[in-house]
Amino acid sequence: MIRRPVAWVVAVVLFAEAFGVAALNWFLGVVVDRQDMSLAGLDPHMMSVSSKIGGIAFGLYFALCGLVALLVALRDRPPAGLGRVLLISAAVVHALLGAFTWGLVGWTAFLFMVLVLALIVLLLMTYDRPAEPADAAPGGGKSGDGPPVTSPPAPTTP
Repeated sequence: MIRRPVAWVVAVVLFAEAFGVAALNWFLGVVVDRQDMSLAGLDPHMMSVSSKIGGIAFGLYFALCGLVALLVALRDRPPAGLGRVLLISAAVVHALLGAFTWGLVGWTAFLFMVLVLALIVLLLMTYDRPAEPADAAPGGGKSGDGPPVTSPPAPTTP
């Protein structure tokens, strides 16, 4: 099946992205701190610290999403509850980042964001629960458990 390899790939990509985002924001914080210049009167030290804190927070978020994907790969079960919400939010974040990177960074970064988005959506869709058959009786299929379920009559026009 394709489910477990996709979960493994998503986990590795999200862990790598977590490290990359944290490292990039840390580097940008160091650059801002060493410039010792003010942007519209803002304190350069405060901008540096906020960049580092934001990088660590965003990196931890992606690492947590990677941990959910890793648990999905190890257990071979669909993500549930908070894990599913985290993966859906990561997909939304990658869609928004993809839209921004097209104009700000270029099409290669856009393709990377869309690829990660597609992997996360594929992970969520391959572990989707199948629907219960319509002819399955709720009481185990015994006859005489109740009236059969029928669809309502179709509406008619006068």
